[in-house]
Amino acid sequence: MDIIVKSVKGSLTYLFIALVCIILGLYILLGETEPKPVVPAVEGTKAHQEAAPLKQNTSLEKRAEKPQEVERFPFVHRGETVETLAMLSKYPKVNVVATGYSPGPESTGKDVGHPAYGITYSGVKARRDIFSTIAADLNVFPLGTILYIPGYGYGVVADIGSAIKGNKIDLYFDSKEDVYKKWGKKQLDVYVIERGNGKVDEEVFARLNQMSKNEAKKQ
Repeated sequence: MDIIVKSVKGSLTYLFIALVCIILGLYILLGETEPKPVVPAVEGTKAHQEAAPLKQNTSLEKRAEKPQEVERFPFVHRGETVETLAMLSKYPKVNVVATGYSPGPESTGKDVGHPAYGITYSGVKARRDIFSTIAADLNVFPLGTILYIPGYGYGVVADIGSAIKGNKIDLYFDSKEDVYKKWGKKQLDVYVIERGNGKVDEEVFARLNQMSKNEAKKQ
């Protein structure tokens, strides 16, 4: 009987020890998984210095997400390059025959001293500039239409001509010598940058020149 009692007591002792060990183990596990309080980083401390690069990276990512502004007139300040010519693919193109004209009597029938000398059909002054005046068939290209003509530049439809019908355009030059020397007659694709609304005036040219200057400043 004494042997049985001792055996039972020994078993209970081991059982008690095992139970205590289990409880301690659970306590330790629960203590490790308990969330630690977040302490805000104080400026100037090591924690603050370690957190700072993360904020900078976040701001860089936000800046990278901003869409890039599309250049409307890249040829004004960058000229004809492989890159800028590739940009023309997003615009409608029209195959035309392009000739040149000057303000003199051989082109317009008007000489210096005539009240309409150097004045286009739209009323604006003829010019060879960043945005030059050109003549076109208004049924094809309404007044105010902006074309890009490779080798010539940007042309704004502001004039008409008796021989300019269908897919023909006439490019303005300051003299007849420039017409023959710099252009002559060419068949080529031109690109419709903006289709006109049937109106063009000096304010349109002022607006276009200002827009091109603003784009140049951003480069």
